[in-house]
Amino acid sequence: MTDPRIEKFAKLLAHYSIAAKPRETIGVETTNEAQPLVECLFDELLKAGAFPVIRMVPSSLAERLYRNGQAQHIDETAPFEMTYAKNVDKTIRIMASPNTRDLAAFPPAIAQRLAKSRKPVRNILLKKPWSLTLFPTQAYAMDADLSLGDFEDFVYSANFLDRKDPVAEWEKLEKKHQKLIARLQKADKVRIVGPDTDLTMSVKKRKFISSVATHNVPSGEVFTGPVENSAEGFIKYDFPVCNGGREIDGIRLVFKAGKVVEATATKNQDYLLAMLDMDAGARYLGELGIGTNYGIQRFIKNILFDEKIGGTIHLAVGESYEETGGKNKSSLHWDMIKDLRKGGAVYLDGEMFQKDGKFVGA
Repeated sequence: MTDPRIEKFAKLLAHYSIAAKPRETIGVETTNEAQPLVECLFDELLKAGAFPVIRMVPSSLAERLYRNGQAQHIDETAPFEMTYAKNVDKTIRIMASPNTRDLAAFPPAIAQRLAKSRKPVRNILLKKPWSLTLFPTQAYAMDADLSLGDFEDFVYSANFLDRKDPVAEWEKLEKKHQKLIARLQKADKVRIVGPDTDLTMSVKKRKFISSVATHNVPSGEVFTGPVENSAEGFIKYDFPVCNGGREIDGIRLVFKAGKVVEATATKNQDYLLAMLDMDAGARYLGELGIGTNYGIQRFIKNILFDEKIGGTIHLAVGESYEETGGKNKSSLHWDMIKDLRKGGAVYLDGEMFQKDGKFVGA
């Protein structure tokens, strides 16, 4: 029998997150690990009158591409991919990896080249409604130091699927977000302080956006694009960045006139520097995000969840989201998380906005 939470998951994705409509073509991309969710999602998209296009491929193909791909496979976009991007109305991508370390042995240059060649397709898809989520697998559970059963409980709880009405819970969080955004929109300078951290940036005339499971699923954040040349100071991140099968830990960045001028890490520093040197925009901030999902309180080495931890902030180097007013361009968008729950604070124009992970005056 299908886990009833998976059925609720499919309903949330089809009818709330992506809001499927009759005759829309909706692409679903994942691996065969997510088959239980894909089957339920397929049914829900059909009920909505949409045309589902399912691309469910073996997870091993990514490693085979890295190992056997010729120059044109890495540096060019296949014509079909562009046709697909132009012709789908909406997309859902479900992460479902059985091995989160399968690409760890390959040089970072391959990831850089793929990011650049896929960017035109990604840009088209990001301008259309999209949702990104995760289906629990043994690999993700191991990364989180949890049993598969406990990890499933964690994932479904983070998405409010253990509640009677998940949509009502996301709508309740949206109301809280709007109160926070009303304060953030009035600010010019944002200052983040904490252990080995004192970083200031401007968000003047930038738009803060509420995220409540219509793009990232789960969600729980408000975010914007900082003024590109405004970041000044330094920040030490508390959790590793997990990318391409690697963990980059102990990251410390120094900013001057918006640009990362010093970057160190206690683990995989060479990979960090290679990503920051990807292109001209990779050393500038593309996002400031504030985590608001207090149902997520543990780090699991997956940015989809980790950046939403209530009481944290995250800063992404690289590409900005145009809808925030951000102007930075890059093939990179790399989120890094600062935990403010023990001795951290956020100030808006000198007035305390958050202390020890809790909003002041909220």
